[in-house]
Amino acid sequence: MHARVSRRASLAFAALLLAAPAAIETAAPALAQTTAPAWPTRPITLVVPFPAGGGNDAMARIVADKLSASLGQQVIVDNRGGGGGNIGTRAVARAQPDGYTLLLGHTGTISVNPSLFASAGYDPRKDFAPIGLMASMPVALLANPSFPGKTIADVIRAAKQAPGTLGIGTSAVGTGGYMTAELFRASAGVDVTLVPYKGTGPMMNDLVGGHVPVAFGVLAPALGNIEAKTLRVIAVMSRNRFPLLPEVPTADESGLPGFESVLHYGLLAPAGTPQPIISRLNTILQGVVQSDEVKGRIRAEGGEPLTSSPEEYAADIDREEQKWGGLVRRLGLKVD
Repeated sequence: MHARVSRRASLAFAALLLAAPAAIETAAPALAQTTAPAWPTRPITLVVPFPAGGGNDAMARIVADKLSASLGQQVIVDNRGGGGGNIGTRAVARAQPDGYTLLLGHTGTISVNPSLFASAGYDPRKDFAPIGLMASMPVALLANPSFPGKTIADVIRAAKQAPGTLGIGTSAVGTGGYMTAELFRASAGVDVTLVPYKGTGPMMNDLVGGHVPVAFGVLAPALGNIEAKTLRVIAVMSRNRFPLLPEVPTADESGLPGFESVLHYGLLAPAGTPQPIISRLNTILQGVVQSDEVKGRIRAEGGEPLTSSPEEYAADIDREEQKWGGLVRRLGLKVD
């Protein structure tokens, strides 16, 4: 009797051992789900690779508060200017891919600098995970009220009458404003002197002060001065007139046919950031940008709301690199 019970117990125990691996495998996904770390559990840093006061800064601050509300953790805007945007961008490329460091991506830093600078220190395709687009912003040709020219044709004429003497202000080397000025110089066939500043804010101050007569820059930091008539807009570099300034002509209408320069802004994370975090951020970002409040704020800052998937943003980066990186290579531009 005891022997039969013992054998039955042994057989039951062996069956249990055989079944255990399958049971463990079945339970593993559920166990992994319950033990996966929550995100986010602390504040997130959104790096803007330019000083405060420019278009990049404006775009970042528009979405930061809304992202904070949706994520339940504060999104802190961190301005890390310098090196034409390379310093802050490089810092994010080297950050831990844990979802706690993000980058305000911009056409200049992502699609221009890797070709323009001898050593930007990052590869936009290998070092970043695109999250999504959030806005576009046309570059504008701005002027001090004392400048006599009223159209782009007037600016071209003035440049040709006195080669090398017309100074054109831009934001830092490699930014959208700077590259627009280079594109203008090549397209119009003029000899002008480019005057790059460390950021859009200092450039605007000198433009208002009359230290440079004209400048290429985004509209966001100029709108207050435009309203106060301490600056005026000669033309916008988009295909269509800008809704906030419907009286301002496009470059095509103002004397430079086919000329266009529109900057794109988006969010990126370091390469290797877990896909669930990228997907969640994209979903939240799209919802934020599509809200009436944020649409209105982006337009009030001189931009146009945009949304995309991570894959669409990656394709946009490629297209913009072909345009602007191609210009860099064609003109033989290089910054050490």
